[in-house]
Amino acid sequence: MFDLLVIGGLGVDLRVQVPELPLPAADSLTVSPIELRIGNTGAGVALAAQALGLRVAVVDVLGADPAGDVVRAALARTSVHAVLAEDPAGTRRSVNLVDPSGRRMSLYDPRPRQGPAPFAPAELAALVRDAAHVHLSIMDWTLDLLPTLRAGLADGAALSTDLHDWDGDNPYHRPFAELADLVFVSGVRLGDRAASLAAALAPRTVVVTGGEAGATLHTPDDPPVRVPAAAPPGAVVDTNGAGDAFVAGLVAARLRGATLTDAARYAARVAAAACAHDGMEYPPGLLPRH
Repeated sequence: MFDLLVIGGLGVDLRVQVPELPLPAADSLTVSPIELRIGNTGAGVALAAQALGLRVAVVDVLGADPAGDVVRAALARTSVHAVLAEDPAGTRRSVNLVDPSGRRMSLYDPRPRQGPAPFAPAELAALVRDAAHVHLSIMDWTLDLLPTLRAGLADGAALSTDLHDWDGDNPYHRPFAELADLVFVSGVRLGDRAASLAAALAPRTVVVTGGEAGATLHTPDDPPVRVPAAAPPGAVVDTNGAGDAFVAGLVAARLRGATLTDAARYAARVAAAACAHDGMEYPPGLLPRH
């Protein structure tokens, strides 16, 4: 039995520390050492949740390439149980430009998958049935398997998804939103439409995140609740993975019986601690357990 099953979202991040964002006009810039490491949203949630003490499994596709080897090696350094299939399209990659304040700009190469789903419905259903909570990344290979995911949930288990910077209109995101019990979405492109989107997605719980502006919780029967961001325990080094750490913290607290508001307050502390570390492989004791 796993506390959390993360579906999709493994890849590598090429982190580049830059003097400012947007970049100045120049033919070249000298930067700090450029690091290639495990990244992308599913890895961020899985590694943060494992650092918080959850029993975690992840299922996804990776390429038979050096980038995939980076991901496999990082997962092997943890207790995360990985169920992986080979993807001929290769491993997903992101280039993350990070300025001195920790602000980032990500360039995402999703490596769209061609062909049939990499996992049989029965195989995926068995994994889902063995989890207390399922977190779904918005990967293309999962689309045909969405009904299987919902039907496979164990009694009392919940399903969440992160729609990232969805504008509320792009039809690609909607099947994931409508499948989930708990929807995370960045407010960066929603603006003043966040409340109306949350109402349209009822009875789902919608958590609209805003980085240093905090988060807003939308539940079907109560007014929105604002949860402020927490202060990092040290200098902000890298905001990559902070949103994923927030998801992991909220899920962990809910599994331990916290109310949604208390879980979001705890998640804000987890996200803040993640910002004080470079990368998603968190050292013991960095992310708060309580």
